[in-house]
Amino acid sequence: MASSAKVLDGGWGWVIVVASFMAQLLAYGSPQSVGVLYPEWLQAFQKGKGMTAWVGSLVAGVGLVASPVCSACVNNFGARPVTIFSGVMVAGGMMLSAFAPNVEFLIFSYGIVVGLGCGLVYAATLTITCQYFDKRRGLALGIVTTGTSVGAFIYATVQNELIVLYGLDGCLLIIGALALNLMVCAGFMRPLNMPGYYLKQKAALELNAEEQLFEKPLVDDLKIVPGSIISTPDKTVTVKELLISIDTKDLSIQSEKKSSSFLAGLSIMKVIKKKHQAYSKYMNSMYEILQDQAMVAFCIGIFMFSLGSYPPVLFMEDVAQSEGLIEEVTLIPLVSIWAITSCVGKLVLGILVDIRWINSIYLYTFTMFAGGASLLLIPVTKNYVGLQILTALLGFFSGNWSLTSYITTNIVGIDRLTQAHGILMFFGGCGIMLGPPVVGWFFDWTQSYDLAFYFSGSCVVLGAFVLFLLTLPCWNRKECNNDRPDVHYTSNCDKVASVA
Repeated sequence: MASSAKVLDGGWGWVIVVASFMAQLLAYGSPQSVGVLYPEWLQAFQKGKGMTAWVGSLVAGVGLVASPVCSACVNNFGARPVTIFSGVMVAGGMMLSAFAPNVEFLIFSYGIVVGLGCGLVYAATLTITCQYFDKRRGLALGIVTTGTSVGAFIYATVQNELIVLYGLDGCLLIIGALALNLMVCAGFMRPLNMPGYYLKQKAALELNAEEQLFEKPLVDDLKIVPGSIISTPDKTVTVKELLISIDTKDLSIQSEKKSSSFLAGLSIMKVIKKKHQAYSKYMNSMYEILQDQAMVAFCIGIFMFSLGSYPPVLFMEDVAQSEGLIEEVTLIPLVSIWAITSCVGKLVLGILVDIRWINSIYLYTFTMFAGGASLLLIPVTKNYVGLQILTALLGFFSGNWSLTSYITTNIVGIDRLTQAHGILMFFGGCGIMLGPPVVGWFFDWTQSYDLAFYFSGSCVVLGAFVLFLLTLPCWNRKECNNDRPDVHYTSNCDKVASVA
């Protein structure tokens, strides 16, 4: 669209950036700082740490595992309706959690409902941002995605103060009410292109209207809408008038009369055949992607890193309290430190990966090794300052999530970016969902976090070793034709948008 090209990289696009930034802040603020709520849930429900950890793990992992479904919703219905619906889900899930009678209900209300809502917000904000930016897309996406880290930094302190003032239930009600502002953010997400669902509906209506034009419908066949002009046989009936006035039921009856059952059966068979062919092609493409050794290694690395690196976000406050390093959550919690250093890590690693002589896979491997080493040092740290330093290091190296799209494109190419990134997010989501419960079960078994964090650190280091070993040049991996994905991103918005 010519009109779409004129509004790229500026103008209303910066309003989209601000709205998307605020949407991610409002949606992810509480889930990313769930470590502040975790000790309160332990005290309120008196359940094991492994069972209670499912709440924090699901709210972070469900959105990633369901990312293909979330992207499909955005592609079909548009960013604005999806963001409005996600606002209802996030706010409703948090408010329901205030009345949770047990951990099982909390797993559903906070873990699944809020998690799916966050996944929809993430897909919608990245898609609409990609549509409005071309040359400055990297900058715009960088600003938008830092909303999660800024939200975690702010909400960790806010939730701590709200718990002191109004209790856990009052905190969740207030945070849920704030999440309703997602609908306000959605109001600014003006679409550039009509979503797929509306295009199909419009095409179907226009096709039916054209058939009515050729058949010269009588006045009695038209449904007169109050306030409309009554048509006469002498006047020409336009397509627009028919779209407004023709009764849908009459159209369906007339179409059924015209089409015989045999032709209808053939039409259904053709649709089924096309769907089957598309499904087979998609599955073959997925199989080919997983035949790439580097891609398999990256999937293993993502899973192992998510399995080991996410538990500190949930358990770090409880670790400090269990070890007697602090009596209660401080004004600036450890979760806030993790969030702000993660934001810095995303920006710094994003800059480093643009340097041509730096290999993106080896840079990611280095962050895994460093993050694993930091996890292994947590059990031997016996003071709160040391715990703060290790939390900051973990947050910085957790910013390596910003490298995933670059590395994926280098491995499989831009044409398969959407499918490959979906596979990666699935593995990452599974790791995030399994990590906290496993660490909690270790504590329930040993009554100490030492073995749990030794396990987490070992998983991350092992994943880094596997990724490094399987991507060595000696394997003669087939290289991608272009190792600079950002050049392609500026010319193919749809593929990058669907990565959300």
